[in-house]
Amino acid sequence: MEYHSSICPYGCDALASIGLIDRIAEKIDCVVMPPVWYGVASYAVGGPETNTIHVDCDTFEQYIYMILKSLMMSGFNRNIYLLLAHQCEDYNPMGLACMKAARKLIFEYLDTTKGYGWWGKNENKDFYDNMSAEDNPWKWIRVLNGTLGLTGGKGLQSAKKHHIHGDHAGVCECSYLEYMYPGSIKLDRFNDSDDWFKETALQMNAEPIGKDLTEEMVDIFVKTINEQRGIK
Repeated sequence: MEYHSSICPYGCDALASIGLIDRIAEKIDCVVMPPVWYGVASYAVGGPETNTIHVDCDTFEQYIYMILKSLMMSGFNRNIYLLLAHQCEDYNPMGLACMKAARKLIFEYLDTTKGYGWWGKNENKDFYDNMSAEDNPWKWIRVLNGTLGLTGGKGLQSAKKHHIHGDHAGVCECSYLEYMYPGSIKLDRFNDSDDWFKETALQMNAEPIGKDLTEEMVDIFVKTINEQRGIK
């Protein structure tokens, strides 16, 4: 729930993740869980007066940990993916909280199911050599970058084709949001704020930019998930 100027829908980072996941689910066999709306927004873009709702990183980590633990206890102990569309640069608080929660839980699960000292036992000396993609515990829970490196201009071929890069409420984000949720971007409210980061939003379009970005992100996620599951 981070401020995205006057033109974007409230909660648009979660909406982006939901839109991508719904399209991924059309291509692979999976269970889609409800989204986590409130997270580590930070006040980097705007303070509380902008209606940003920020949850402390440590608090969020524990919340995600409990969700993941419940999933693993119910039998979902492989191929769990958390798709983030906020703070997608490497090692920012949101992603770190999710990664730490996941790795903490995996170590606890291994201790519980295999016993203390499991890795040091002689029968596990070939642990790393014999792991298949599915049996690799470090990949049981994956945190996926919702925009696949678009931020900073290092991302998708479609972004390069349209001569744009990742942004915040700019042409890139507005285009794929408008494609996934037609009518969600309100350019008639453009002059309601003077935020510099929305300046390129006037160039946004659902097609071809939004369509190209969305379809390529979905294709890459499907490929990534299928490779981990051993599906070609």
